[in-house]
Amino acid sequence: MNSRHGAPSVRATYRLQFRSGMTLDGATALVPQLARLGISHLYASPLFAATPGSTHGYDTISYDRIDPALGDEAALIRLAARLHAHGMGLILDIVPNHMAADARNPWWMDVLTWGQASPRANWFDIDWDVPDPDLHGRVVLPFLDRPFDDALAAGMLALRHDGESGLFFIQHHDHRFPLRPSGYAALLAAVDAPGELLAAFTTVAMRAGPGREADAALDRLRQWAATDAGRGAMARIATLHDGASLSGRARLMDVLAGQAWQLAWWRDGASRLNWRRFFDITGLVSLCVEREEVFDAVHDYVLSLYRRGLVDGLRVDHIDGLGAPAIYCQRLRARLDALTPDRPGDVLPGGAVYVEKILIAGEELPAAWPVDGTTGYDFMDQVSAVLHDPDGAGVLDRLWAGCGPDGRPLGPIVRAARTYLLEHVFRAEFGHLATLLRRCLPDEDGSWAGQDIRPVLACLLLHFRPYRTYFGDEAVQDHAADRLMLDAAETAACQTMTGEQAMEAADITRLLSARPEQAPPPVVRRMQLASEHMTAPLAAKSLEDTAFYRYGRLLSRNEVGSDPAVLGLTVAAFHACCLSRQARFPHAMLASATHDHKRGEDARARLAVLSAMPVEWERQVHDWFAHNGAAGRHGPDRIDELMLYQALVGAWPLEPFANEAERLHFRRRIRQWQTKALREAKRHSGWISPDTAYEDACAGFVDRLLDPIVCASFLQQMAGFVDRIAPAGALNGLAQTLLRLTAPGVPDLYQGCELWDFSLVDPDNRAPVNFDYRAGLLEHATSFAAAAADWRTGRVKQDMIRRILAFRQNYPDLFTSGTYEPVGIRGRDRAHAIAFLRRHGGISLLVVASRLPQALGVRATDLSVGRDVDLALELPRLHGPWHSLLGDVPRQVTHPFMRGQVPLACLVHHAAGE
Repeated sequence: MNSRHGAPSVRATYRLQFRSGMTLDGATALVPQLARLGISHLYASPLFAATPGSTHGYDTISYDRIDPALGDEAALIRLAARLHAHGMGLILDIVPNHMAADARNPWWMDVLTWGQASPRANWFDIDWDVPDPDLHGRVVLPFLDRPFDDALAAGMLALRHDGESGLFFIQHHDHRFPLRPSGYAALLAAVDAPGELLAAFTTVAMRAGPGREADAALDRLRQWAATDAGRGAMARIATLHDGASLSGRARLMDVLAGQAWQLAWWRDGASRLNWRRFFDITGLVSLCVEREEVFDAVHDYVLSLYRRGLVDGLRVDHIDGLGAPAIYCQRLRARLDALTPDRPGDVLPGGAVYVEKILIAGEELPAAWPVDGTTGYDFMDQVSAVLHDPDGAGVLDRLWAGCGPDGRPLGPIVRAARTYLLEHVFRAEFGHLATLLRRCLPDEDGSWAGQDIRPVLACLLLHFRPYRTYFGDEAVQDHAADRLMLDAAETAACQTMTGEQAMEAADITRLLSARPEQAPPPVVRRMQLASEHMTAPLAAKSLEDTAFYRYGRLLSRNEVGSDPAVLGLTVAAFHACCLSRQARFPHAMLASATHDHKRGEDARARLAVLSAMPVEWERQVHDWFAHNGAAGRHGPDRIDELMLYQALVGAWPLEPFANEAERLHFRRRIRQWQTKALREAKRHSGWISPDTAYEDACAGFVDRLLDPIVCASFLQQMAGFVDRIAPAGALNGLAQTLLRLTAPGVPDLYQGCELWDFSLVDPDNRAPVNFDYRAGLLEHATSFAAAAADWRTGRVKQDMIRRILAFRQNYPDLFTSGTYEPVGIRGRDRAHAIAFLRRHGGISLLVVASRLPQALGVRATDLSVGRDVDLALELPRLHGPWHSLLGDVPRQVTHPFMRGQVPLACLVHHAAGE
């Protein structure tokens, strides 16, 4: 079991997205409201300094200070004090994998200024020794808005001086590229700068690196540049290097040739980049945090916050981006444990560590990671899948296949996406991996002489399903799971290979799985690391950011951490997942909504109803196809049209639009989602080369559908269809919430999701939350039955959360140490419930959640059951009374779903009452 000493104090988390109006003082004001809801820990998005205007905070520029847009350390102290006053703590999202490749990032600027002479030259994952001789010892910077020669000729590159840092730099729009100070003497000599200044920079040129001499020379330059003579000289230097003249262009070319970097057009980044970025975002440069000095620089401040009791736990972003995640986790755990005794005595026990990790079916966190679990994507997949009806797959597949030649199964779609990404988006990364791999392969027998290994390597990458392996991580001892996944990729790939290619594939997988104790040459370790850094972004971009927008069988299964090819999960399989989590990571987070979700948790819950009524859905879609007339006219093709209808069904409001402003706001949300979906799919449009004609046609189709004058009939049909399925969808949402609050693990609530969440993909899911409205509902809480009668407001969801979290607060050991016992179900309607017991210390909690509720005759008035349900629980003998956390006590515990009652049960039995 991987439980940690700090985790049991984490009872329930509430994720807040800072920025976009949310500050530290704003969060401080919310603490009493969150405490009343039953939250134990505020779970904060990144708080450290990020690029100005950042909407998310994952583009860090400094790890040693709070982002001034959010407040300062004093504001953090005020937040921590308010949390402690309410018996709460703070979990902070940290970003150790990457930083912003930005002029305001001092570490990055130091590397660009001094190149390999910089003490931070190895802090970033830069390949200084690429085969291209023009790039040897230099960093490619693909940030130009046009090809280099065009930018130079157009005067888009200007030489300037920064009075604050003393550095000369090249300006291109908002980008600044610093010049190497060893070349300043030549610049200053051309304008007759003072002799002592020239002498100082001549010494700097001899040293060719940072140091006291360079600092002193730059200080002198700053002082002189502030004088009248200095300002005039700076202007003359700029004029001499003005690209508008041939002579100035030649001088500027000479200056650029001597830098530690080489400028390039942004479109060339995919093929020429020689440093690792975060996925395909060239504005984020990856760190080598496995180096202890880099680890210390990244974590010193946050660890000081932990020691002082201002932070109580950590969430590690993109753990698979790190070179050696196990070593990292062990180092982080050791540092936290060493500091724990120094924490103030009046704060909650600390030290919880959660990692953002995508797990495929059957994959588990490595045992060598001393963490408390994942951030909950795996649970989000499981709880959603168990609320879908797998029997609906056949009809949904038929509807999908009828949408045209692109209506294919998920597997071919993902492989096609990977092929595109390897050829167009990750060309540099793939070429780097192929080059390293080629160096590792023996040529003694001539079998590899002159061979192009890229086709075989690409085929292996197309079939490798998890994010990555961990063969190169010395702290991981058991690689059985890694080996199985690599072998599975080889087996699948070999089905499309010749015999010779299959032998080549075997050689490649042998090298990829070489262990450090086998003392492989350094180039093999570099190749393994390049492979493990290749597979993670390839998996994410091909599935989450491409296939999710190309595969439209049922969009509720197109979610982060999920496999859309798996429509539904059996109840037995869900129980097995819960038992496994309880045994290995009992304090893992349980999420059903995140800042990265593709659609809100209740939008998914509503769409899940379609899996249980596929024939009616198919009929309705074909009717819309026929009457709305998009295909063959100016509008989306059948695939994009089908996805649009699902987006509308999932996001459609529970109440009619109150006014035209509400209708227009909804239309803007749908159009924003649609533009992103079209570009992510890369079928008709894309981010690099948008097809504005197709996008405009699709937007026009949305405008037409949502126009009450032009398409009144469609709007009535959509509203009527949603009205029919919304009660069942709401019950799915409540069941999902109930399971998240009571299954093994720590429930996480995403901001605002205590009420219904029908959001779309970001930025819609990061929109500001009306906390005042939620506080008002919380303040005037009523009975669960009354809340159910008012279910369209979302009050019933909030009431359930409040009631169960209050119980968790009173009986924490039941959830941290209690049993998880699946309860058998008999009767004709046994498929419509999920039941289990949690028991500890004489307390028993019986949880019964509805499943596939459409068949139960759900009443739209109060979500109650409209017919007699033939369902009985197989409970152990527990004498004495039961009471319900949801208010109403069922007449028979073994038959919990009674006509006229909401089909959800959360019943408590005290052994002392027997």
